[in-house]
Amino acid sequence: MARYREKIAASPALADPRPQGEGPPNRHGMPKLPVGQTETEKWPVLDLGVLPRIDLARWQLVIDGAVEKAVTLTWADFLALPQVEDVSDFHCVTTWSKMDLKWEGVRFSTLAALAGPLDGASHVLCYGYDGYSTNLPLEEALKDDVLLVHQVDGGPLPLEHGGPCRMITPQLYAWKGSKWINRIEILIGDRPGFWEQRGYSDTGHPWRDDRYG
Repeated sequence: MARYREKIAASPALADPRPQGEGPPNRHGMPKLPVGQTETEKWPVLDLGVLPRIDLARWQLVIDGAVEKAVTLTWADFLALPQVEDVSDFHCVTTWSKMDLKWEGVRFSTLAALAGPLDGASHVLCYGYDGYSTNLPLEEALKDDVLLVHQVDGGPLPLEHGGPCRMITPQLYAWKGSKWINRIEILIGDRPGFWEQRGYSDTGHPWRDDRYG
């Protein structure tokens, strides 16, 4: 994924000269709390009102679209991939932030490399078992802290927070990471997801207060 490195480095959460927010610098040099956010100890639950219960024997993740080879992973396949641990923050567009969550999962970049995005691939559309979808630029998805996680704070990811597996996007608002993820579609060009079609920002940069389109 070397061809995306310059775009990753130039992304707002890494290169914005005037980030909005408060508190000491975070892991990337931005203010700890983005503008308009309040730190919380609780982890509120927000979803579409659907709570899909997925039998791990039937769980699968499809990676397709503008790729060299479409891939379908079982749960065993997913757990056999390189696993990483990371600590990051979770910023919800509804103005709360939960800090220093300890995650375990697979980097999005590892999954994308299995399928091989075609030249010209620019965006991703992620889908959940609940019918949710959300889009983001490929350079955002390929950042090292964007994971498909199955563990949080030392235990399995709870069902209400997207278990058995969800995507996290620490440098964007959290709606950009699908709960109960089951498909990653690589796109040439952009396509809005569920909330983007309903007026939310296409880009979702917390340190720009980039909530709505």
